[in-house]
Amino acid sequence: MKFSSTGPYPPSSRQTGPAYRFERIVIQGVEALCDPSGALFLPAQSMLIVSDLHLERGAAFARRGSLLPPYDTLAQMARLEQVILRHDPKRVLSLGDTFHDRRGAALMPALFRERLDGIMRGREFLFILGNHDPDGVADLPGMAASVLHLDGLTFRHEPSPDATPGEIAGHLHPSASVTRRGGTVRRPCFATDGRRLIMPAFGTLAGGLDLDHKAMHGLFDRSRLTAHLLGRDRIYSVRYGNLAG
Repeated sequence: MKFSSTGPYPPSSRQTGPAYRFERIVIQGVEALCDPSGALFLPAQSMLIVSDLHLERGAAFARRGSLLPPYDTLAQMARLEQVILRHDPKRVLSLGDTFHDRRGAALMPALFRERLDGIMRGREFLFILGNHDPDGVADLPGMAASVLHLDGLTFRHEPSPDATPGEIAGHLHPSASVTRRGGTVRRPCFATDGRRLIMPAFGTLAGGLDLDHKAMHGLFDRSRLTAHLLGRDRIYSVRYGNLAG
């Protein structure tokens, strides 16, 4: 697979397929690559970060009597396999809401569990507890915690209003809009001012909150805020002041 970025990045030699372009950013002095899938890769730590997968969302809705197409979990696992193959990390961190509800991990079909076990094999998996899955993940390898501190960064599910610099969080599913020829395009995005980063949801059917939503107020220095929007095979970086209102 061919790779490009805003700086040199040595990909695994095993890859073949289409080219991907990553956006190289720095969060509180730590280098990171924004992947078009919505994953974040920290090269120095060899750690891949995903947030808000919401696995078994369709099954959770079905248990409540609302039927959704039952393909979300397999689609998520396929995307996770692909991004792991691109970056070949030693660690994978799921930043909360790995499953859509408390029962999702325990009730996941054996076929799905076997595939997830295969994805996790040979790597260190870390799970941050989210508001949808506060009890952790049932019978899956890996470690769970409410907060992780690593190399000056703090990883948690919900952003803290008074967080110290270096926080990477999820939960809010940030998205942003840009005006192009033919109209306005709305996409999930990484949102960061260089001191804090909020991850886009990796999960399908997750929805999103605009950066002007009241839940985002006070989280960023708007003069430094950039939205790194997810494209099909690249990231589009737009300063907050240039986003569509």
